[in-house]
Amino acid sequence: MAIFSDSFFNCWVLLLFSTLSCSLFVSGVKLDAEYVVKMQPLQPSTVCSLSKDSNLSRLLTVIHRYGPCSPLQTEEKPSHEQIIDKDRTRVDSLHHRLSTASNIAGKDGLLDVSIPAHTGNLLSTGNYIVNVGIGTPKQDFSVVFDTGSDVSWFQCNPCNDCYLQNDPLFEPAKSSTYSSIGCGSSECTQLDTHSCSANAECRYDIEYSDNSRSTGNFGRDTLTLSPSDLLPNFTFGCGDSNSGLFGRADGLIGLGREKSSLISQASQKYGAIFSYCLPSLSSSTGYLSIGSGSAVPPNVRYTRMVSYASDSSSYYVKLVRIKVGGKKLDISQTVLSGAGTVMDSGTVITRLPQAAYSAMRAVFRQHMTHYKAAPALSILDTCYNVSGHDEVWVPAVELVFDSGASLNLGFDGIMYGSPSQACLAFAGNTKADEVSIIGNTQQRKFTVVYDISDQRIGFGANGCS
Repeated sequence: MAIFSDSFFNCWVLLLFSTLSCSLFVSGVKLDAEYVVKMQPLQPSTVCSLSKDSNLSRLLTVIHRYGPCSPLQTEEKPSHEQIIDKDRTRVDSLHHRLSTASNIAGKDGLLDVSIPAHTGNLLSTGNYIVNVGIGTPKQDFSVVFDTGSDVSWFQCNPCNDCYLQNDPLFEPAKSSTYSSIGCGSSECTQLDTHSCSANAECRYDIEYSDNSRSTGNFGRDTLTLSPSDLLPNFTFGCGDSNSGLFGRADGLIGLGREKSSLISQASQKYGAIFSYCLPSLSSSTGYLSIGSGSAVPPNVRYTRMVSYASDSSSYYVKLVRIKVGGKKLDISQTVLSGAGTVMDSGTVITRLPQAAYSAMRAVFRQHMTHYKAAPALSILDTCYNVSGHDEVWVPAVELVFDSGASLNLGFDGIMYGSPSQACLAFAGNTKADEVSIIGNTQQRKFTVVYDISDQRIGFGANGCS
């Protein structure tokens, strides 16, 4: 019996009830075309269930910041609508950064993005956090991780203007391995925005799309991933002026592909590869694995990583088909591949080209005629009130990528909300030249592997709970 959650604020558990004419995924294999789930009222779980693999080398525990496993217990929990509204701001920034001003094809038929790519300017939605140490002796912090950012940063003391965070500020003066970086160094000049202090030390400045900001000295110190895994000379921002929607998180770890990201800095020691599994329940944990030392599950299937000339930071894949209820949607391949598809751990709701989303929505609604329509939830326009039903039938959704890799979505990857307002967890782009985005709602419970060395991204079912 498989357990599905409609959201991390759920007060219901959705249980797979029957395999008769229903869709059941076993190790990522789809047997039929629909789900039937049984609704059972339960209280939200207040007990943290830790992953059994959370103590493995370079395997950081991924925690939902608003659940019982989170150390950020004093954070105010936003509503579904607030989460989606913030998500929309992040997506607007991502589209502005990555959209094509023209459809001029570049080398190998790939589009040249004519708007310059600037890393680190996305809204730090930050649904998931990990714990890392910085300094010698190490000081421990709970930080957001984000594949859409490159520069990592922590709030540091002395601080001119810092928001209230969960832990004490990082004290570089108490670390025997901390050193500043000169403003003329290659580490400094490769930053999108940098300046020089009065004593010629490098200053970084990251402004996010919601006007959140982190500014401070750019330095280096030892990063602790696990007691036995230390990354010396890790470059990061030591923020002394930070403001915005960061909640009580202590900072951010960037997992993009630029030289300043954690993955690029760790590649020489551990290999240019990382993977994660995002938990579907706030009471469960997932993992973030750095490097090639940790075993990748055997059920992972790969698709090639697509490269774009003017964006060397983001992770692109080629989406080739969408299936709803076991049937391929009638969508032109040029619609799906037009502006590209990017994987993003910080976006909540997957965005599709408008023509593709319209086709998905039409077929999905045909399968849902037995349920009462509910009001839209922010940008989610296909919602139902299913609270009066003991059993709910939902058409299966599968996202198929180049080379046959796919995301066979569970109920919690298809629907978002609550029983009184359960919505199709997809939205359409507003412009034809906007990239598609695979968000974290559709990534949950899958092992997602970013193999940068071999230029491929993999998906494996049942990576975590």
